[in-house]
Amino acid sequence: MSNDFRLGGDLLINRIGFGAMRLPTNSFHGPARDPGTGRAVLRRAVELGVNHIDTAAFYTSGDGTVRANALIREALHPYPADLVIATKVGPLRTPDGGLAATTDPAAVRPMVEENLETLGVDRLDLVYLRIGGIGSPPHDESVAERFEALAALREEGLIRHLGLSNVDAGHLAEARAIAPVAAVQNHFHAAKRDDTEVLAACEDDGIAYVPFFPLGGGLIDLTSDRMAKVADQHGATVPQIALAWLLASSPVTLAIPGTGSLAHLEENTAARSIVLTHKDQKDLSDLT
Repeated sequence: MSNDFRLGGDLLINRIGFGAMRLPTNSFHGPARDPGTGRAVLRRAVELGVNHIDTAAFYTSGDGTVRANALIREALHPYPADLVIATKVGPLRTPDGGLAATTDPAAVRPMVEENLETLGVDRLDLVYLRIGGIGSPPHDESVAERFEALAALREEGLIRHLGLSNVDAGHLAEARAIAPVAAVQNHFHAAKRDDTEVLAACEDDGIAYVPFFPLGGGLIDLTSDRMAKVADQHGATVPQIALAWLLASSPVTLAIPGTGSLAHLEENTAARSIVLTHKDQKDLSDLT
């Protein structure tokens, strides 16, 4: 299986990218991390061949002093020609440092403009419309008006490709009737495999499927006897096997593991060299 994917049909990226959420802090409400370390992690990621970075303007430390987009701009601008930066709009920071979802289509433009400014670009490569909260997709919520607002900004030339996040198959179909969808970012990993309908729709039409929390997001321990056994056989770690499984699960899956640690970055990017056998995949066929 190829280590590359052509996002939106025209942007060639490595299937293991980098998620910037944990650069400012280890959690949305946590203390700020050292920005110098964050910039070093970003530069090393690019050195290791990462050319797909996933971020958002609302990725900040709890006190707002360290921001992922600012770190990306400081570390990597002017950006390498092959670097694809994906961002997302939808959630808004609250005065207490938390996050709140908005369903107001008028809020889309200011959020896109904030990402353009903080990243220092004239056009965003990929913008996801993120809906709902941290839990499952809001099944009774329409995405049409917000996605139309996002599609209008694409027509203006401010966005290259459009995506959706935290959605179900109905949301995906609703959005695709408005404009092309290049990527979907949903909750999915080796121990959470219940998003099969959306993944199948993406696979059928070559849409990138980019799970958030590909290693569990600290919400679940992916370690199991079978996972540990396969890891031992490859001289690898359990997180590396989880990433390798994700890439082996479908030709359209991409991984965006995030970290604020150089050591974890090295570990995660090394997973792209692991090729799981048919027996490995059978052994890992059901960890849920």
